[in-house]
Amino acid sequence: MNAPDLNRPRVVTFGCRLNAFESEVLRERLEGVGADAIVVNTCAVTAEATRQARQTIRKLRRENPSARIVVTGCAAQVDAAAFAAMPEVDRVVGNRAKLDLRALFAGERVSVPDVMDGMPVPAAMPARFRARARAFLQIQQGCDHRCTFCIVPFARGPSRSVPLDAVAERARALVAAGHVEVVLTGVDISSWGADLTGRPALGALVRGLLRAVPELRRLRLSSLDPAVMDDDLFRALAEEERLMPHLHLSLQSLDDLVLKRMKRRHGRKDAAAFVARARAVRPEATFGADLIAGFPTESAAMFENTVRGAAELDLTFLHVFPYSPRPGTPAARMPEVPTAVRKERARVLRRWGEAALARFLRSRVGAVAEVLAENDGTGRATDWTPVRLAFAAPEGAVVRTQFARVDGDVLVGESAA
Repeated sequence: MNAPDLNRPRVVTFGCRLNAFESEVLRERLEGVGADAIVVNTCAVTAEATRQARQTIRKLRRENPSARIVVTGCAAQVDAAAFAAMPEVDRVVGNRAKLDLRALFAGERVSVPDVMDGMPVPAAMPARFRARARAFLQIQQGCDHRCTFCIVPFARGPSRSVPLDAVAERARALVAAGHVEVVLTGVDISSWGADLTGRPALGALVRGLLRAVPELRRLRLSSLDPAVMDDDLFRALAEEERLMPHLHLSLQSLDDLVLKRMKRRHGRKDAAAFVARARAVRPEATFGADLIAGFPTESAAMFENTVRGAAELDLTFLHVFPYSPRPGTPAARMPEVPTAVRKERARVLRRWGEAALARFLRSRVGAVAEVLAENDGTGRATDWTPVRLAFAAPEGAVVRTQFARVDGDVLVGESAA
């Protein structure tokens, strides 16, 4: 989860890449608005994310007593009454209208229309992102699945896809604005195309986009569901050097019984088969994963299956959550693992992930790679390796770099030009 950006008080953002994308749209639209207003774009994926949003709203009110505070996003959609009851909050606006300035600043104090009627994905797009190196591009919205721990489908509605021609048009605009790398994002991008004519799959979008926008140098994918990856995506991974060889998987667990109780569509063998096939076609591929520690009914043995599974898959970049019950979800009614145990298991997984990343970084010392320079002297290699550049490089430049040594959780890169 992203920490709120308190240095830019017009829009404060929690949560996923899609929220970050929408916040960029909001920032651009708010530039011409003279009102003293702060929009808080909330996340509902965990109870902790909602707690942090409420805490931040109180702080914002203390620091900005005259500002109008508008709360929107997923937590506002699923728990509007709780935010409306906060004396610090002036307006609550649901996800359906979050990009509409009239809805944000006029009309009823609480405006949270239903999101379950399949409304189209808004044709929203910032002219450019503040960071020149990397931009996000929304290709999909919503989710048709009902994982037992997840409230997001009720905050975002059913899955809807942006057609390929519209995605390509938006990608061209981002490249023209100076962005070198585009990240395809959404709630469940693996389901892209299921609602479109002919039911194309994500691989067709990736291959079609790279053909349609040859000037796009680097394309990344956000979180993927290993249960539904198609042959075209593996062909793209094998044949398209511009498709970055880093895949982040929405695994959540690597114990089959826990996955069944989560109502996930993949098992441990499916995850292993996905990773093996990806490595077979792109040997340099690296993998990240979302993992939940302490899901209800998870025993010590089940948790160990996840730790061992992460090692067997040779995962490099872990995003670990202790399980957080969400009212209204089936998992919230299951027997809970004690909070202290959940936190300890999350700590163990994170420490395992830190050790795995350290091993990976050591293995890369001496290698040469192309690194996309960001605006703070850091960058990312094609495989998502984090790099601190020991030489000056303008933001957005792709620089040939040799990895000289490990420094904490990054590699130090020297110019190899």
